[in-house]
Amino acid sequence: MQPAAIAIEHLTKHYGALKAVDDLSLTVHPGEFFGLLGPNGAGKTTTISAIVGLVRNDGGQIRVMGHDVQADYRQARRIVGLSAQEYNFDRYLSIEDVLIYQAGYFGIPTAIARPRAHTLLKQFGLFEKRDVDYLKLSGGMKRRLTIARALIHEPKVLILDEPTAGTDVALRLELWQQLRELNRQGLTIVLTTHYLEEAEELCKRIAIMREGRIVALDETKRLIGGATGQTLTVHLSGPLTELPLAWQDRLAHVTQTDEQITVTGVQPADVGPLLAALGDAVTGVSLTQRNLQDLFLELTGERLPETDEATA
Repeated sequence: MQPAAIAIEHLTKHYGALKAVDDLSLTVHPGEFFGLLGPNGAGKTTTISAIVGLVRNDGGQIRVMGHDVQADYRQARRIVGLSAQEYNFDRYLSIEDVLIYQAGYFGIPTAIARPRAHTLLKQFGLFEKRDVDYLKLSGGMKRRLTIARALIHEPKVLILDEPTAGTDVALRLELWQQLRELNRQGLTIVLTTHYLEEAEELCKRIAIMREGRIVALDETKRLIGGATGQTLTVHLSGPLTELPLAWQDRLAHVTQTDEQITVTGVQPADVGPLLAALGDAVTGVSLTQRNLQDLFLELTGERLPETDEATA
């Protein structure tokens, strides 16, 4: 039986009195596109850092394709590629040499690394810039270079930390297509992002973290659809003197003004009985599907920042 791509058991990490990760357990399956979400300070970066060996956990165990990241760290490191959010390229190297030097850390000779670097640079639209240093690249090109560098040693697991931050809509869509293709080829991908529509679009399963713990974990469609339902808004002909019984049963999810009444978490079969209970008081109706942003807000109490690009 093939081992899990990433298996985390009871991971704990403290920074002084701060418990950054609190008894976290998580499994990522081989070939999966997995999303790890949460507000700032939720513990995502600490978890990723523990997987790739940048921090030593205080408790628990992490295995990558069956290899313990502490006891068998050399083999575990070879399996994982990390595309970090921050740029940390050597400013004195051409972007081709950035990839070749990165390959050298994994014992890959230049004779193999150079053609592999050329393939990746072509794949990410950077080949014509191969002789320039990264400071002369646009923000979008730097993002693509970061992913190419993470792939130079041909890892089985790719971890993407905010891979499209600061990119425009066109580049974001282009990167989505490239990441989908890599995943179709069998690469396991773990994504952290503040663009929730990105997680909805790419990830088969999603885990949402808060204060070092996982507060939700399921298939993306099930997490969004089954758990959240829809929002029913009814416009009224006048103030209600009393809520009908069908609405009182959902009181915790109801908001009301003189002009309208709204209830969340509604399933399609519920709409008819709720409207019938209001009778002639109904003058208009709207039904909207709640999304991952709504669920995220419920579970974490925070709304991730949205930009015009993300909305577009």
